[in-house]
Amino acid sequence: MDILAIWLGKLTLLALRALGRRGTALPGLVVEKVFPRFLARRLATLPLGVVVISGTNGKTTTTKMVATVLGQRHRVLTNDTGGNFVRGVLTSVVQQSSWLGRTPADVAVLELDEAHAVRFCQVHQPERLLLLNVLRDQLDRFGEIDTTAGLLAKVAARTTRHVVVNRDDPRLVALAAGLAAEVSYFGVAPALRAQFPTDEEMYGGEVELSELKAAVELLALELGVSTELTLRIGDTEEAITLQAEGAHNAQNAAGAAALALTFGLDAGAIAAGLRMVQPAFGRGQAFELAGRRVVLQLVKNPAGFRQSLRTVTGLRPAATVIAINDDYADGRDMSWLWDVEFASVLTGNSGRLMTSGTRAADMAVRLHYDGLAVEQVEVDLGRAVQQAAAAVAPGDTVVVFSTYTAMWQLHQVLAKLSGVALR
Repeated sequence: MDILAIWLGKLTLLALRALGRRGTALPGLVVEKVFPRFLARRLATLPLGVVVISGTNGKTTTTKMVATVLGQRHRVLTNDTGGNFVRGVLTSVVQQSSWLGRTPADVAVLELDEAHAVRFCQVHQPERLLLLNVLRDQLDRFGEIDTTAGLLAKVAARTTRHVVVNRDDPRLVALAAGLAAEVSYFGVAPALRAQFPTDEEMYGGEVELSELKAAVELLALELGVSTELTLRIGDTEEAITLQAEGAHNAQNAAGAAALALTFGLDAGAIAAGLRMVQPAFGRGQAFELAGRRVVLQLVKNPAGFRQSLRTVTGLRPAATVIAINDDYADGRDMSWLWDVEFASVLTGNSGRLMTSGTRAADMAVRLHYDGLAVEQVEVDLGRAVQQAAAAVAPGDTVVVFSTYTAMWQLHQVLAKLSGVALR
């Protein structure tokens, strides 16, 4: 029976690719409708079970980190391209299964959206869970922040073996109390805490230090062209250069390392795996365009945008493009852009400043109120990135911050124009 489900999914995927579509969700939806028990049966065969990674920010990159680290020892099934609904998981299972019906994996490492993680748990109870953060995000889709925390609490309650929690997020720490599964923590050192604000701290609250002992702690961080960090993993300190840039990814690395510890990997193996991790789709990916380096950074909420903006400090771009769409997948309400503090990072650091996307004009107004001069407003995403690159000298860097649907379009444009993904 399962081989029929796999064939159905693969043929649907092939048809979509022939039409030039990505096909991250529809094959899974088709299989789910025709074979509703397929996913549960397939996941139950994995000897090391299922790891779920959830939270507001960092899911895709952290999933890639965990999959890469565990991949040194085990065969890993994963969905690290952002297909984080149940149908996205189903599509990944179909893609990574053979035409003969085999799924060659020991463990599944799955990114799941906060709401869809609850639904996934009705299909399969995960053995392990990594909870990254709870921040204000797309209120028109998810509701208030405590509602989001409530969703994650349901997922944690369904986890059977081990839950890894960000000790610096009090909402996550609160939901970890009373769980049947074993609980461990990751965190950042007190000297770095102010760089990783919780939702309350981001809006002026005092920085609170946790007294919980972390299995993995981010001890030091230096941002430049590369991201240099030191992690304490168990009792061992490891210096790591991340290829996935940005302070937020240093914190994600701490979470990924803590999760990897639950599989019995030692600090050296974990650090080696983290050094290998390439940027996830659109999260710090770089392209060469006519001799210029173009870096894509996904943004989708105030906290994530603030963290991503800090990459500008190290990269010193000659041009910066902020591309904002307001399609359903981006969240239709763009008022959250007024909660992002642009001036403190972009003033004197952004180079030529442009806006693009369906909300290009609104973004330009937002920057105007921060005292930042926008030199060009270009709604068309392809023209915007080409004009930004043409305006700077060969060897210079262009950074593009974009919402989700804009990122997909920009990725296609850059892949077509450059044909060279630097990493």
